[in-house]
Amino acid sequence: PSEEIITLMWSFVVSIYSIGGLLGSLSAGYLSVRFGRKKAMLFTNIPALLSATLMGLSRLCGSFEMIIAGRLFSGVCGGKLAFLPVVLNSLALNIHLMYAGECAPRKLRGLIAITASTATAIGKFVGFALGLREVLGVDALWPILMAVNALPALVQLLTLPFFPDSPRYLLIDKKDKEGCIKAVKQLWGDGDHMAEIDDMMAEQEAIRGEKAKSVCDLFRDKAVRWQLITLFLVSSCMQFIGVNVV
Repeated sequence: PSEEIITLMWSFVVSIYSIGGLLGSLSAGYLSVRFGRKKAMLFTNIPALLSATLMGLSRLCGSFEMIIAGRLFSGVCGGKLAFLPVVLNSLALNIHLMYAGECAPRKLRGLIAITASTATAIGKFVGFALGLREVLGVDALWPILMAVNALPALVQLLTLPFFPDSPRYLLIDKKDKEGCIKAVKQLWGDGDHMAEIDDMMAEQEAIRGEKAKSVCDLFRDKAVRWQLITLFLVSSCMQFIGVNVV
């Protein structure tokens, strides 16, 4: 192919990941409510494993289109928070933050939520390290490098079924108070956790009868206007400071 076609192919390979992240972020809210946080996180392993398979076999099949498709699926699932740079609005990360935050006790919620950023940083570092020519960044091994994000997907697929669903989801979305209490005890151990459960019940009463807000509703809600602008500016500036290079 000509140099222009090669440049176009590379552009698709690089940019399609962000398009996948956009698609994943748009479906995260629906999937997390429709199937629950835990099942939705299990579903994210499907595009993760599919992307690893497509990219890992692309050289054997002689198909650059498989790399483009694999990058799209990898963007949808968010790279499993490791080994590949993560689109911060992807399906897996959105649902992971919901699940981790809702499963954590109130005094540890902030600490647990920040572990996603820590995992993202570690994942980027591991990805760059594995991409060195002394490791997997050579002509004979790059398909393995492209498929290595299957490892965290498999770990999650094998371990997550042993965890309960989010207590908040069970109580507010499923109206299952007994299931919520059982999940709380499994996550936090025996003890008096009624204060947290009462907070969730108060939230349930406060939002009773309200429909879920869409993205457009969020932009029109003046109550969260400044919080939204702040998060938008911080997230946008992160893309211009060379964080990936660092």
